[in-house]
Amino acid sequence: MKKWQIYSLAAAVIVAGLAGTAYAFRKDIVLYAVATRARDATNVAPNREIIWEKGPEAASVPAGKRPPNIVVILADDLGFNDISYFGGGLIETPNIDALAKTGANFSHAYAGTAACAPSRAMIMTGRYGTRTGFEFTPTPPGMTTIVDLFYNDGTRPHEMIFDKQAAENAPPFREQGLPGSEITLAEALKPQGYHTMHIGKWHLGNSPEFIPNAQGFDESVMLESGLFLPEDSPVVVNAKLPFDPFDQFLWARMQYATSYNGGEWFEPEGYLTDFYTDEAVKAIEANRNRPFFLYLAHWAVHTPLQASRADYDALSEIENERERVYAAMIRALDRSVGRVMEALKQNGLEENTIVIFSSDNGGPGYIGIPDVNKPYRGWKLTYFEGGIRVPFFVRWPGKIEPGTEQDMPVAHLDIFPTLVAAAGAPLPADRVIDGIDILPYATDTASEPAPERPIFWRDGHYHAVRMNGWKLQYLARPDKVWLFNLNEDPTEQHNLAKENPEKVAELKALIEAHDATQREPLFPAVAEMPVTIDKTLEEETTPEDEYIYWPG
Repeated sequence: MKKWQIYSLAAAVIVAGLAGTAYAFRKDIVLYAVATRARDATNVAPNREIIWEKGPEAASVPAGKRPPNIVVILADDLGFNDISYFGGGLIETPNIDALAKTGANFSHAYAGTAACAPSRAMIMTGRYGTRTGFEFTPTPPGMTTIVDLFYNDGTRPHEMIFDKQAAENAPPFREQGLPGSEITLAEALKPQGYHTMHIGKWHLGNSPEFIPNAQGFDESVMLESGLFLPEDSPVVVNAKLPFDPFDQFLWARMQYATSYNGGEWFEPEGYLTDFYTDEAVKAIEANRNRPFFLYLAHWAVHTPLQASRADYDALSEIENERERVYAAMIRALDRSVGRVMEALKQNGLEENTIVIFSSDNGGPGYIGIPDVNKPYRGWKLTYFEGGIRVPFFVRWPGKIEPGTEQDMPVAHLDIFPTLVAAAGAPLPADRVIDGIDILPYATDTASEPAPERPIFWRDGHYHAVRMNGWKLQYLARPDKVWLFNLNEDPTEQHNLAKENPEKVAELKALIEAHDATQREPLFPAVAEMPVTIDKTLEEETTPEDEYIYWPG
C-alpha cells in the first residue's frame, strides 16, 4: 500500500471515529449548542433595585371609599391536589387555604385551557383563545429540536409529531403575542383611576408591541427566562427529570433573569418566588393611597424544579428528593400569599381589596409525581379534569362571607368581567366577552340562579365542552370520543359515549356552533405531544394505555 493510501485510510478512520463519537454524544452536543446560544444571545446584568412609582403621600379619599384594590395571584402548573384546603397535598398550605376560608371557594372552576399561555390570554381578556386567535402556546426556538431528539428515540409507543412546514411559516417566537387590538384587564381598569402592575410570567408575546407595558400595565417586572436560582448556587436544590425532554431543554436554555418595564435583563435577588413577593410587597406599599391592580403571576411551581435550600431543609420528613423539592416550591408559593396578605393588612388595605387566587392549568404528568391532580384523571395538556380543574378562591371582606362554597361552574374567562364590574367600569361594547360576572353568586346577591351555560375548550383538533354536568371531549389523534356525567362520575372513570349517542350528538352540535363563531389561530401548532392520561411521563407506557395528542 502506498504512503498516500495509508494517510487516506488513516484520515478516513479518524473521521469515522469522530463521527461515531459525535453520534454517541449527539444529545450532549445539542444541549451544549442550545445553552451556548442562549448565553450568547442575551447579556444578564447584575441585580439592581427596582424603584416603584409612588402614589400620593396621603390619600384624598379613604381606602373604603375608593374603588377596590385588585390583586390576582396566579400559580403556574399547580395541581389541584397541591393545596391542602382540598384535603391532600405533600404539605400544608395555610396561607392559600385562608383565602378560601375567609372568602369564597368556587369548587367547579376551570382553566381557560390545559396549557399556560392561552389561559393567561383568557384571564386578561375574558375571551376564548379561539376568539382572539391566541389558541396555541408559543414554542421557544430550539425546543422542537431537543424534544425530537430526546423523545423520539424509539423507546415510546407514541412519537411526537412535528409539522416542519408550519414551523417554517410561523412568525418568530417573540412575535407570537396577544394582539394589541384586544382590551386587557389592565386597560379596562385604567379609566377608573387604577395604577396597574404586573410581576412575573407574561407569556403573551415578548416584542415591544406585546409586552405588559404595551397592554395596559404601568409597571412590569417580567420573567425573562426560567431559572429560580442559578443552577450552581450554594442555596439552591435542583431536581432534574431525565425522562422529560422539555426539562432537558429548560436546563440548557434557561437563565436567571428579569427586567423592569421592558429594559435590559438583570439578575433577580434571591430565590425567584421570594423576589417576586418582595417586589409585590413594595408595590403595595408604594400605591397604598390610590386604587391599584396587581397581577402577580408566579413562575412557581413550573419546571425546572428548583427549591431554596431553606425550604428544602424544612421538609426533611419527605423522603423522595423530587417530591421534597416540589413541596419546597409550593411552600415558597404559600409563603408568598401570606406575605401579600400581610402587606395589605399593614397598609390598611385588607378590607377594600379583592384577591383572586388560581392556577393557569392543572399539574403536568411530565414531572413524574403521580398524585398532583388527585382525585382527577389526566394532566396539563389534556381536557380531563386533572388538566383543567383549578383552584379558584375569591376574597373580598365585607362583600363575601367567609367560608362561602359555590358549586356553579366558572372559568378563567370570568375573571375579566367580574373585576371590571367590581371596579365600576363598563365592559367593552364593541366585542364579545365570553365570561360572566360571578360576584353576585359569591356575595349571594344574584336575583336569579346561576345560568346554565356551556364552557368550551379547543386546541387544534382537540375539542371539549361542559354543559349541565355533562362533559364531552373528542379529537382526531387518536380518533376517540369521551363522554362523562360529572354529576355522577366527577373523576371521569366511565366513558358513556357509546351508550349515549344522542347526548354526544347534542354536545357536538354545541361545539360546532361555537366553532363557527371563532377565528383561525394567529400562529400554527408546530408539534403534537402524546400524553398518557393515567400515567406520568416517568412511567412506562403501553399501547393499551389511553392517550391523547396535544397540538402546540
